[in-house]
Amino acid sequence: MNHEVIVTCALTGAGDTVGRSPHVPVSPAQIAASAVEAANAGAAVVHIHVREPETGAPSREVALYREAVRLVKESGVDVVVNLTAGMGGDLVLDEEDPLKPIDGTDLVNALDRLPHVEELLPDICTLDCGSLNFGEGSQLYVSTPDMLRAGARRIQELGVKPELEIFDTGQLWFASKMVEEGLIDAPPLFQLCMGIPYGAPADPGLLQAMVQLLPAGAQWASFSIGRDQMPWVAQSALLGGHVRVGLEDNLYLARGVKASNGQLVERAVEIVQDLGGTVASPARAREILGLKERVDA
Repeated sequence: MNHEVIVTCALTGAGDTVGRSPHVPVSPAQIAASAVEAANAGAAVVHIHVREPETGAPSREVALYREAVRLVKESGVDVVVNLTAGMGGDLVLDEEDPLKPIDGTDLVNALDRLPHVEELLPDICTLDCGSLNFGEGSQLYVSTPDMLRAGARRIQELGVKPELEIFDTGQLWFASKMVEEGLIDAPPLFQLCMGIPYGAPADPGLLQAMVQLLPAGAQWASFSIGRDQMPWVAQSALLGGHVRVGLEDNLYLARGVKASNGQLVERAVEIVQDLGGTVASPARAREILGLKERVDA
């Protein structure tokens, strides 16, 4: 059991969820307001994607990240900022001509996934540690060993903590190899992502096996999606990890009851406390994760 748990709130993600819940934040102002709500509810970390304000479509636009982060910082609420760096890995293939990418493809090299990280220098950014058949159809997420080493090297140069996103056991193997190679500073931070088709299933036995494969000294969290989100808070804490909730992964507080990010965080905090744990403050989270101190301009 982890008795001092860091709660991360993944605010909006890149999925097609905007039309499915009125609570999914879209504009930088909405995303920042949701970050403040989550922090006030007990989240030490907020994980931020951005979307096109007019359409809700996922975006890599640096200006949108800049505005969202500015508003979070100007709110005066203390929270650890975690920006996604996973955008730019989508490849959708023509079934008849697989050498031809089609609509939905947004595939760039490792360094072109990082301009917002380079400018804003968040506490944490994500690094998706392998390629994956992403659900049904012909969509792939592409993150090759060469891409990952290049991205990890640049993130290390920037002094940003990479959150190693692990969607299957082979990705855990490779991420651990990057730790061995010195591309990831201690303590490494792993996020074990469960239940995403077609990665690691949301199976408690598999989570336990993956935890046993983590390198010595690693910090880790785990989450699952949909109705497994809250049970996974307990699974993660009981196995010694940190937790993640939020509208990126689940839209509901209960069957038929749509949630806000703040409500999901409040429920996660209750679960941790009911298990006998405490929830880490942002300051304590920085200590646990070994985050570098930054002086904002």
